[in-house]
Amino acid sequence: MQGISEFLSSITYEQWEGFRGYGFFFLVVFMVVVLYAYWIHLYRVEKKGERNYEKYADLALKDGLDDAVVEEKRSA
Repeated sequence: MQGISEFLSSITYEQWEGFRGYGFFFLVVFMVVVLYAYWIHLYRVEKKGERNYEKYADLALKDGLDDAVVEEKRSA
């Protein structure tokens, strides 16, 4: 355990800044990949006809208690 603390205490401020810079870059790249994968998933699901997202877009306009249900609840 003492070896790890000695190693961490020997790292300079400039080295920590470099680690932070690389970490931020890889985090941003990872988040962009996840976002594009999610967009592709949404596009494919709507293209197959499994879900119609235009109905969900109308929820802001048709939000009354007596309006039609957008999607029936699936049982588990």
